[in-house]
Amino acid sequence: MLLKTFGWSFAVTALGLVAAAFYGGWTAFGIVAILAVLEISLSFDNAVVNAGILKKMSAFWQKIFLTVGVLIAVFGMRLVFPVVIVAISAKMGPIEAVDLALNNKDRYQQLVTDAHPAIAAFGGMFLLMIFLDFIFEDRDIQWLRWIERPLAKLGKVDMLSVCIALIVLLITSFTFATHAHQHGGAHVDKAQTVLIAGIAGLITYMVVGGLSGYFEDKLEAEEEREHEEEEEAARTGRQKPAIVLAGQAAFFMFLYLEVLDASFSFDGVIGAFAITNDIVLMALGLGIGAMYVRSLTVYLVRQGTLDDYVYLEHGAHYAIGALAVILMVTIQYEINEVVTGLVGVVLIAASFFSSVRRNRALAAAGAGSDEKAEVSSGV
Repeated sequence: MLLKTFGWSFAVTALGLVAAAFYGGWTAFGIVAILAVLEISLSFDNAVVNAGILKKMSAFWQKIFLTVGVLIAVFGMRLVFPVVIVAISAKMGPIEAVDLALNNKDRYQQLVTDAHPAIAAFGGMFLLMIFLDFIFEDRDIQWLRWIERPLAKLGKVDMLSVCIALIVLLITSFTFATHAHQHGGAHVDKAQTVLIAGIAGLITYMVVGGLSGYFEDKLEAEEEREHEEEEEAARTGRQKPAIVLAGQAAFFMFLYLEVLDASFSFDGVIGAFAITNDIVLMALGLGIGAMYVRSLTVYLVRQGTLDDYVYLEHGAHYAIGALAVILMVTIQYEINEVVTGLVGVVLIAASFFSSVRRNRALAAAGAGSDEKAEVSSGV
């Protein structure tokens, strides 16, 4: 099971490290290894959230996520995205931007760093909306009850998540964005840029998330209808019609996953410049890390980990909220990537141990006392 799920990750790791050694010797080998570990540590919460979505998809679409999705994640976000950002911010052609990335690494790093406020605003708003929609939803299982219960009641107010996100964006635009950090330690006013990028992130979330949710609801309704038709077919002997909606629903869920991954990768791409400004080593290291994140996502789905450790998804979403805030703060202030990674790890670890406590309490209480055990084991 482990080899089947992580086999491609192991193979890509070996190929990536060998390629790094040929490209730049043992120094490049070490840089790629460090970048891979950085990406995995920063994106573990991404894997948990992805698993919650991927478990609703068929085995076929899970394979698409591990093949086509990996190509988008590795080559799209870790290689092409930084080049596109440079091309847009510097108003140059893509070929010129690639040449700059390969032959003038210092200037390339400067342009990417200067584009960070827009990147952080876009990704921060997208992730903030994910966190807010999760925390305002009324759930049967709650982790931090003293927070989640009152917020679930507030969540009944229409468009509350959007209102709060826009308020956060306005505050960010007129505080952090007015002294945005730039290459070399300079600070400039990027209020308008941050505002536009943040609105773009909000719109992206609403369009992609809305479409995926719409088709997911239709899929659930179609599955219920299919179940009824199966029962009818069993009684009458008729052959039931094939269901075709799953493809549409899965496609938009896949699209949502890719945009989600893109938002998570922003901090990894920017943080990688603290280690190297060589785009080849960056793509190799972050690409290896992205492979493990995807394999871990599928592993969590196939093992049913989220069903066994029910608070893991809560911890991952709290980590998403923390990352959204961190991205906004980094518009003005530099925050070490170790801090960013540790915040997510600590929150997910706490939710894991809370899940273990809950499972032990349920086992001790026995069947029929689930509600009592749930209350006694919550945080």
